[in-house]
Amino acid sequence: MIQKETIQFLYDLRDNNHKEWFDANRKVYEAARKDFIAFVARIIEGIQSFDESVAESQLDPKKTMMRINRDIRFSKDKTPYNSHLFTYINPGGRKTPTAGYFFSLDPGSAFCGAGTYKPPTDTLNQIRQEIDFNPDSWLAIVDDAGLRAQFESVISSEQLSRPPKGYEKDNPLLDWLKRKDFYVKRDISDKELLDPALADRVVEDFRVGSKLVKFLNQSLIGG
Repeated sequence: MIQKETIQFLYDLRDNNHKEWFDANRKVYEAARKDFIAFVARIIEGIQSFDESVAESQLDPKKTMMRINRDIRFSKDKTPYNSHLFTYINPGGRKTPTAGYFFSLDPGSAFCGAGTYKPPTDTLNQIRQEIDFNPDSWLAIVDDAGLRAQFESVISSEQLSRPPKGYEKDNPLLDWLKRKDFYVKRDISDKELLDPALADRVVEDFRVGSKLVKFLNQSLIGG
């Protein structure tokens, strides 16, 4: 469960995204951040029950979270703050390229999911190789009835128009090999954000998505 004050702060930040307002409401932000850290700690504890690699990483909840300050150096959008809170929980920490579990506290557009989003080229090539070498295992995961019931399907943000280098156009898994990322995602309403059972539901989402995460990490960390 997320506190309603945290959700309201993010809505207010969206409407007042400038330094003067943020400085005047810093204590409210600190309370919201503390609330989110507690939520993240709880879901990390849940993940540890089915993903040994996360358990072994002994992750600090604060270090899985995105900074509130935006990097605006190369962006047309010069608003200084992210108006949502985000955690990416994966073996080795947020800055490593391994697949993991994510939760975005973005009121009106919150979501959770599992997998990898736009990994570096060398990581993506390793994942493609793993899919090509173990097609039966991959298809068993992406076609799993439980996964499809929870998330509908494994999705990608974009894909190549041609076969990736080293793969023939008649490869039976070409549609998968052309993808640039692999993840499952579920949208979360504001009503659900305030539900006391939220953390348990998100952990269950992650449990269902954990086979996808483990497969993606096989060629990276021997998962």
